Amino acid sequence: MELHELKSALQRHFTDGLVTVVGSGLSSAEGLPSMGALACYLQETVAVGLSDEDMALWAELSPMITASGLEAALLAKPPSVSLEAVIVAKTAELIAQKEREIVTEVFNRTRTLRFTRLLNHLLKPTSGVSVITTNYDRLIEIASEEAGLGVDTLFVGQFAGHLNEQESRLSFIRDVILKGKIAQYRYRPRVNVFKPHGSLDWYYREGKPVSYAGDLPLPRLIITPGLNKFRNGYESPFDRHRERANGAIDKASRFLILGYGFNDDHLETHLTPRIRGGVPTLLLTYALSENALKLAQEHANITAIQRGSSAGKEGSSVFINKMEHFLPGLALWDLAAFISEVLEP
Repeated sequence: MELHELKSALQRHFTDGLVTVVGSGLSSAEGLPSMGALACYLQETVAVGLSDEDMALWAELSPMITASGLEAALLAKPPSVSLEAVIVAKTAELIAQKEREIVTEVFNRTRTLRFTRLLNHLLKPTSGVSVITTNYDRLIEIASEEAGLGVDTLFVGQFAGHLNEQESRLSFIRDVILKGKIAQYRYRPRVNVFKPHGSLDWYYREGKPVSYAGDLPLPRLIITPGLNKFRNGYESPFDRHRERANGAIDKASRFLILGYGFNDDHLETHLTPRIRGGVPTLLLTYALSENALKLAQEHANITAIQRGSSAGKEGSSVFINKMEHFLPGLALWDLAAFISEVLEP
């Protein structure tokens, strides 16, 4: 396939029924810590102040994290409730610190987030642009507002916002038109952000989930990798966000996958079967995970682009119609370059 033909095919993907899935790769591209960087930070900070029991458990976990990575270690040996609380706190601490630096640049107009640029090229259905993210940070929400769009996170209110899907949706109504006896609502263009693993601005207050954008000296509602995420994932508000995410996946006509490795069972029960069933899918990532690579090699409906090199030249490795091609000199796997080369040529 010639380059101009590839670009035309990629442009045609951005049409009705698109659902976007965002993984940690997109946040890492903006400067937030990768899973490896998070693991290093936990190694440096978690042991301080642990009880004797948790210290003994961490002494077993720590070398496992070094050897096989954070998620694999926590899957093999789930932490105690108290140790998990420390891991959650340290995870949120690092991500919030790095997020603050990025948001400061956005606020000062010295940085434009990749997702802000992307939203300019997505169709805006009246039901909202559906975005599913496994990330804890708020970069998708910030990027959406910077693009002039509303953000529906299912929470209502600025201080201790409460979870109320209907009230949140209705808050975006901008006009009501009567046609006969039927009322038609006009909604503000918005992004529906579903976060099945939680968010840095979620807390519990009197046993109920609330949303507060500031930093509080309280546990944040995020689910860390490992077996415990399955238990926690069935509690509010994670359960409702997971259900809404899966509902969007089930209705999607096509997928845009950004920096996601297909390693999350909460989403995979719906996402992978739909892709295997033939739903057109575009995947952009720095490096395809083992699961993503297998999908790209087996299914012609997937176009996957990752960083590649050949004969000493850097570029993009493109899987299309189950065949791999190398494009030298183009970083189409990076969303910023993809937008410049394909959507804003």
